[in-house]
Amino acid sequence: MPTVVLLGTLDTKAVEYAYMRDVLMENGCDVVTVNAGVMSDPAYPVDFGREDVAAAAGFDIHDLVDTGDRGHAVTTMAEGAAKVLESLWRQGCLDGVLGAGGSGGSSIIGHAMQRLPIGVPKVLVSTMASGDVQAYMGAVDIMITYSVVDIAGINTISSEVLGNAAVGVAAMAKAHAARVHTENDRPVVGATMYGTTTPCVNRARAHLEQRGYEVLVFHATGAGGRSMERLMREGRITAVLDITTSELIDEVAGGLLTAGPERLDTAGELGIPQVISLGGADQITFRGPGTVPDRFAGRTVYAHNSSVTLVRSNADECAALGELIGAKVNRSTGPVTVFIPLRGTSTYAVEGGVFHDPDADAALVASLEASLQPSVELVLMDTDINDPEFGLAMARRLDEHYHTWKHRRDSPRHEDDAESMADPSAAVQDTTQHTIEHAEHAKGA
Repeated sequence: MPTVVLLGTLDTKAVEYAYMRDVLMENGCDVVTVNAGVMSDPAYPVDFGREDVAAAAGFDIHDLVDTGDRGHAVTTMAEGAAKVLESLWRQGCLDGVLGAGGSGGSSIIGHAMQRLPIGVPKVLVSTMASGDVQAYMGAVDIMITYSVVDIAGINTISSEVLGNAAVGVAAMAKAHAARVHTENDRPVVGATMYGTTTPCVNRARAHLEQRGYEVLVFHATGAGGRSMERLMREGRITAVLDITTSELIDEVAGGLLTAGPERLDTAGELGIPQVISLGGADQITFRGPGTVPDRFAGRTVYAHNSSVTLVRSNADECAALGELIGAKVNRSTGPVTVFIPLRGTSTYAVEGGVFHDPDADAALVASLEASLQPSVELVLMDTDINDPEFGLAMARRLDEHYHTWKHRRDSPRHEDDAESMADPSAAVQDTTQHTIEHAEHAKGA
């Protein structure tokens, strides 16, 4: 039978967890109970008590209680719970995880679930699910559902909500346990996309798929960038087509869809092939019109849809973005090329578009060119980002990078080849079949 781990603060939620345990067992699952509550264990037996969870984090539970520091205790139990889940996963004793809680319990459960691989069923029933859940979800596939009522007893509402969650996890765990996991023999590319860069990504993806790649497309919404970089660290992405780096303009300018200051670092650190562009650099993202801060008064603002409002980035912000991307790319330890479309970084930034701003674009290009080391290959094309030739050129360059990198990686003499990889002199041979111009030509466009 599949095994579902029930994780939560059973010192205050014992009745609710006993109910979910029974539903899981009725639906054909073995259950492992993990109590991450600090004050006590429930009256019924658990598989991992509070002492076990604290010890997994390197603490004595009684010391945690004696300090009276709730924040420290929650953080400690969250880390201990994560280590317990990781251990169960490595032992093959986990096919799914279910938890339910308020703010404290959700933070413990979410932190622990984030340590499991993507694809493992994870469901959190939370009183906090009606708001921003990023802290609980992180960059993994946690399914969060609103508890409607507080996790405070079994009643006509909580029995349905918690029961549905338990039945759902049971079904997912059965499917997960039965799934045959086969090794993917295709190289996997991570690509980033916005609605305003979709034509470019689709053209590049089609070419790469024809060449035998699997392409995973991530929506550049903050969570998308974090998920892509996590999958790189898990070894599940081996090349990157980072067309849409818009999360970094939100990081620079204070938009809502930032992926954090470490965005664009992972591929370079790991040394895997990457081709990068500036998709969405013109767009700082907020929610409804009322969420745009006063500091953007006088800017061009556009309602992308009813829940997304965009602000045009200005020359100063674009210059800061170019400097940031340059600094990150310069640290890359593997093959990398930066492509710049001189006629617009999104469907909104082209001539006649609502965000067309040649001065801001010129500041971005100049800053990035000045920031990049001479060893970094830079390709400027006299097209907008969604021109079919631009996406195709990026895809072809990534294909070249990947095959060169793979040959070097698989060769017993790969260390001797490192010096030749650093020379970009022949880097644009395939790309030169297309229209490649330098920034000075764009000034007259």
